Amino acid sequence: MTSAGEYTDAFEPPAPEVKKEKRSESALKIFLSGGIGGICVVLVGHPLDLIKVRMQTAAVGAKNASVLGMFANTFAKEGIPGLYRGVSAPLLAVTPIFAISFWGYDMGQRLIRWAKPDVRELSLADKCWAGGFSAIPTTAVVAPSERIKCVMQTTTGKYNGMFDCAAGIYREGGVRSLFRGTFATLLRDVPGSIAWFGMYEYAKLEMMRLQGYEDTSQLSPIAVLTSGGLAGMACWMVAIPPDVLKSRYQAAPEGTYTGIMDVYTKLMKEEGPGALFKGIRPALIRAFPANAACFFGMEVSRKFLGFMD
Repeated sequence: MTSAGEYTDAFEPPAPEVKKEKRSESALKIFLSGGIGGICVVLVGHPLDLIKVRMQTAAVGAKNASVLGMFANTFAKEGIPGLYRGVSAPLLAVTPIFAISFWGYDMGQRLIRWAKPDVRELSLADKCWAGGFSAIPTTAVVAPSERIKCVMQTTTGKYNGMFDCAAGIYREGGVRSLFRGTFATLLRDVPGSIAWFGMYEYAKLEMMRLQGYEDTSQLSPIAVLTSGGLAGMACWMVAIPPDVLKSRYQAAPEGTYTGIMDVYTKLMKEEGPGALFKGIRPALIRAFPANAACFFGMEVSRKFLGFMD
């Protein structure tokens, strides 16, 4: 015979399943994973980045100014090493740049969670805000690295590598010269990072919805690569006009421009609004494979380093 207590327990409805809150990921893990993603983006995308910078800084009416023409001309004259000219600066700086970027994105999300303690899941708008925040700490490393890269990509035979170039820039104008274009870098990277992280998160959510998944960890490598590629294209569609101004300003000899507004004024007067989109073709062609590799490398290393949480 069943006791009253046992009878009640047998027909008692099961307790609702309580979802465990996700543990915060290690900030160090995010930092290291971002660095690995950055190495992937440079190795895949540098040749087209070089073509983009040369197109942006070429004189009006220059020969072989198209993507294919510039690529063929560079390859014919300088070979494969020429396509990777200036790669040392971004490759050495890229680990801290992308590491800080992903770390900054993580810190931005933590700040939002701190400001909104009752919110369990961040909205897409929150993640976009965190993406914009990530560009602020990153700029401290990006600005001098981009300055060295632009000078090396637009000069042939003047410098014997990245450190010689950095020393030459320093001799000409000191620390201020190395950090020339910092404000222009922020103008490019804040909206660019909003688009970059925002599109990546949006694309992953859409693929989850279409495939009926409940978590982004279930997405296939193809889905991650596609999301990363779309993120890169979204970023450059937003960032190319300030990038043109930044490249002109950073690659120009000392005294050519008084500031970023002077670059803009002269560009509008001499070449018109279309010049703001110079280099958009190689930027977009490069954006998909390079950023697909970046996010894929980041996600793989993030899983591999899961023991750090």
